[in-house]
Amino acid sequence: MNLANFYRSSIGVLLLCCASLAQAQYMWIDAKGIKQYSDRPPPPSVPIKDIKKAPKGQPSAENMPVVETAAATAAAAPAAATPNLPPSLAEREADYVKRQKAKLEQEKKEREEKEQKSAQRDFCEHARAAKASLDSGVRLGITNKNGERGFMDDAQRAAESKKVEKALAGCPAG
Repeated sequence: MNLANFYRSSIGVLLLCCASLAQAQYMWIDAKGIKQYSDRPPPPSVPIKDIKKAPKGQPSAENMPVVETAAATAAAAPAAATPNLPPSLAEREADYVKRQKAKLEQEKKEREEKEQKSAQRDFCEHARAAKASLDSGVRLGITNKNGERGFMDDAQRAAESKKVEKALAGCPAG
């Protein structure tokens, strides 16, 4: 039975040690004058003079040096508190909106480039088909300004062939 009591006592001491680790790291007085305890830093609106307890290296009333004037305290407080604070919810939201906007702009740009390449590919296919028709030697029908149908003569075929070759110059080989 002596050994059982020893184990119970050891477990009890161990639990008490663990419980001391779980206590809040920050203690401050809020705007209503109520003491607050938390494992997270107080909100940025809490002045450093109201932070009663903080982990080592964090600004608090305990570890702040005494400043002679109130103006020096007011000037030093925002400068000391700002670099150690995580981004606020509004800042994170603004970053998220900015990333979403950039993503949408990138997707729009990629979609426009894809549509432009598709249109270029279609244009080149039609130009190649026209070139093949002109080079085939088959008589090609045309409609003149008056709406009358006729056939393309050799001069018209040569002029049209030059236009098509000029258009094909901008197309990739294929």
